[in-house]
Amino acid sequence: MTAVEVAAPAKVNLTLHVTGQRKDGYHLIDSLVAFAPVHDRLVIKSGPSLDLAVTGTESAMVPAGMQNLALKAAALVQGGTGSSLLLEKRLPVAAGVGGGSADAAAVLRGLAARHEDLPAISRTALALGADVPMCLACRPCRVGGIGEEITFVDLPSLPAVMINPRTPVSTARVFAGLARKDNGQMPGNLPPDPDVPGVIEWLSEQRNDLEPVALKEAPVIADVLELLRASPGCGLARVSGSGATCFGLFDDERHAREAEAGIGARHPEWWLASGQLGDQSELASPRICPG
Repeated sequence: MTAVEVAAPAKVNLTLHVTGQRKDGYHLIDSLVAFAPVHDRLVIKSGPSLDLAVTGTESAMVPAGMQNLALKAAALVQGGTGSSLLLEKRLPVAAGVGGGSADAAAVLRGLAARHEDLPAISRTALALGADVPMCLACRPCRVGGIGEEITFVDLPSLPAVMINPRTPVSTARVFAGLARKDNGQMPGNLPPDPDVPGVIEWLSEQRNDLEPVALKEAPVIADVLELLRASPGCGLARVSGSGATCFGLFDDERHAREAEAGIGARHPEWWLASGQLGDQSELASPRICPG
């Protein structure tokens, strides 16, 4: 029996402008998204039934039943039978980095590799959640609508540190707490021929409209941002998505690694990762392996 192994890279909202709300309650966004090398890992095997086992350092809060988006993705495609999933959870839960959505997208990629029908499987992505379409390709993109409008963009690899203080934050509560839901969009175009300093400068003029609410929901976020901003070489620190994960963008990898080590030594209870934010499509490509 063969198996498909596929990575689920973390999603990072470099910007997140909330620009409106539809009558059905869904929020409209304008977001610039990149992906990190830190990832969950899934192994998909054929089987007589549909089941999921969860392991890994971040598995404690992860449901193994139909509440799990990875299992929902397999059920949606295969009608409830035919896949045995093993999820090694490395990304924090309820953290603003698309963990569950990234896992669902990884399952869709893995099943597409087996069945060679990515367009048909991709059409199911939005039914699983607004973050799933952006997590399918794992390439930098500008995201509009409720998450279904994807435009790929060229970005340099951005040296970064990601920190989660292990405080879960409810996305629904953060969106519900917005004082205003008709904020302005990002400019029409990214900087031409962007380099790292240019992109950081441009990003600093944009927003995450969810950040002020996330700070109220989890005040420890302010401590994380303060430590990132005080780190040598950090040009921008911001909340990703609805939090509580924050990211700092640095002028080079050395400063990013030093910040990760220094902050990690002060707060060993926090989740930290460093690496280049950008295109992780190669990392996310499914790999056929012996079962």
